[in-house]
Amino acid sequence: MKVAINGVGIAGPTLAYWLRRAGHEPVLFERAPAFRRGGYLIDFWGLGYDIAERMGILPTLRERGYVMKRMRNVRHDGREEAGMDFAPLYQAQQGRFISIARADLARALVDACVGVPVHFGVSINGIAQHGDGPIVTLSDGRQERFDLVVGADGLHSQVRALAFGPEPRFERFLDCHVAACRVSGYPHRDELMFVSHTVRGRQAARVSLRDGETLVLFICRDEFIGDDPGRHDDPRRALRRAFGGMGWEVPELLDAMENSGDLYFDRVSQIRMPHWSSNRIALVGDAAACPSLLAGEGTGLGMLGAYVLAGELHRAGSDIARALAAYENSLRAFISGKQKGAVYFRGFFAPQTALGLVARNLAVHLFALPLFGRQFWARSLRDRFTLPDYPMD
Repeated sequence: MKVAINGVGIAGPTLAYWLRRAGHEPVLFERAPAFRRGGYLIDFWGLGYDIAERMGILPTLRERGYVMKRMRNVRHDGREEAGMDFAPLYQAQQGRFISIARADLARALVDACVGVPVHFGVSINGIAQHGDGPIVTLSDGRQERFDLVVGADGLHSQVRALAFGPEPRFERFLDCHVAACRVSGYPHRDELMFVSHTVRGRQAARVSLRDGETLVLFICRDEFIGDDPGRHDDPRRALRRAFGGMGWEVPELLDAMENSGDLYFDRVSQIRMPHWSSNRIALVGDAAACPSLLAGEGTGLGMLGAYVLAGELHRAGSDIARALAAYENSLRAFISGKQKGAVYFRGFFAPQTALGLVARNLAVHLFALPLFGRQFWARSLRDRFTLPDYPMD
């Protein structure tokens, strides 16, 4: 099959790799003119980790990733109010857990797609159904016919909008906004630690990276952003208003943000759809069922969806409709459960009340106890899904 995949993020290249390995002809399209660099760190474990191992890219990921040592929640004066070592987490996962920049994972996935055409600066702008397969109109004006079109283009999917309808129909806003950027030369460094300061409804955090860089992260409830016109035109101004008056290093972090070249700013939302496919158009990853960054495993779930979609397409042969139904039936209940679980983590990142902040800190103290921590991480990070073995060689 010839398959058009819109999006060179996580799910898109994973799908392309497995389709190519099975003998199909995937083609990747990406609206951005080149690879995006940086981005926030993601925690990577579980089913995504297993798929990366099957793809042979784990050595690259471990080289580019980080084995974090500790999380510190600090007061306005910098004193620690709650913290925990990550050793119990790594023990529970038997070392199969790393933190890595999302862009580094995406690059490793694309590099694994040997022989797959990748078109940067070109995306799918139109889809017309045809008896022999959908015809796509590309942003450069070309038209091509494919056997299948897949939207792997994230929370704000263009393919989903073209084939299923406008985004508000499927978006579930989780009452939070997130911003992330990388800055160079930030003077405060705590190697291999996640350091954060949280007040009611807002959290500012930083992580020291290689090459003198620091990842800066802001999360806040919608009440602090609201209808501020700057959230679209000038998110830096909106963030200054939202986080103004906080202590610790927040003023310095906001100043550093001003000099960052690439600021990521967006709503924290989920995508919930009744179906992930229609005719010969399918969605995968965040485009189909974004769990939000609060789930902590969105990248792994995107890789899982791509792997299962490729496997079911190969297993079904020319019966694309059967493959798409099997893909959705295999994953919907599992991913829906992950989405429901993510909603409860809002209180960890941005507690809505002072009591919620106290409860969050108490939970961190409990997680810090070695025996309790190992048991908690072993249960909470366990994926209750058996990864299928598809004959795609």
